[in-house]
Amino acid sequence: MIDTLYYRTKSRASGFLCAAIGFLVAAALLLAAAPARPALAGPDPFGALRQRLVSDGFGLENLEGLYGREAVFFDVEGVSLFFRHSEAKLNYERFTSETAIREAGGYMQRFGASLAEAERSFGVEREVVTAILLVETWLGNYLGQRLVFNTLSTLAALDEPDQSEFLWQRIPEEGRLERTAFDEKVRRKSGWAYDELKALLRYAAREEMDPLAIRGSYAGALGIAQFMPSNALRLARDGNGDGRVDLFEHADAIASVANYLRSNGWRPRLTGKRAERVILRYNYSRYYAAAVLKIAERLKGTG
Repeated sequence: MIDTLYYRTKSRASGFLCAAIGFLVAAALLLAAAPARPALAGPDPFGALRQRLVSDGFGLENLEGLYGREAVFFDVEGVSLFFRHSEAKLNYERFTSETAIREAGGYMQRFGASLAEAERSFGVEREVVTAILLVETWLGNYLGQRLVFNTLSTLAALDEPDQSEFLWQRIPEEGRLERTAFDEKVRRKSGWAYDELKALLRYAAREEMDPLAIRGSYAGALGIAQFMPSNALRLARDGNGDGRVDLFEHADAIASVANYLRSNGWRPRLTGKRAERVILRYNYSRYYAAAVLKIAERLKGTG
């Protein structure tokens, strides 16, 4: 987001000359203190992105309405995390603690009907679905508070070199990727984010949701199951039979996780390396897959 510098001058001194001098001195001090910004970053960082969306069939009037809202900004703070994240540093052991397993067991009892229906419909054990929801959002308690629209718009806008440079200059050096790695990740992820942004707009339109009401992780994942928008479009399912697919509803999240796993090769009583391969399709981290399978094993007999 490009900040705007506002100032007001007040002078109790009498006379035009004193007031003029005071104004010029105050303005000079304020301008000297203003942080330098790339000139081409511009006041409208999403201008080129909007034109791309229009060329892909999205309505200009609707897009201008969305991008003109006060909540929309170039999310430097959130997207910076995307370029500092290290999967190996995440502490997955907390999800296998006695407290975590006890809460997951309670979740299986509370949503037993939805888990049983998902198991019947998709052939995915309730323990596995619950384990994924535990690791993803601690059973829906931590959904992320960033606007997915801002996250994906910012990442997609990095396709523009000036926007990429604007972000690079503002990422804290500590823990930051090397510049070549940053540029490579921008190259790979800006196109991915653009596709996810289009999916978000289509998902929101299909489910009659305000795109700016959808919050999620710093990487753009949304809901209790932390689906990316493209997966929400393709693989999310209506678990409570209300005619809508709302990944912030537990029944829908449960059905959606089960359908996702089934679509990627899960079969009843799958174990070992074959089970790991399917879980890796949900999140490509062996730490993650190992934690999910360990939790599921510990949950057996608790629901």
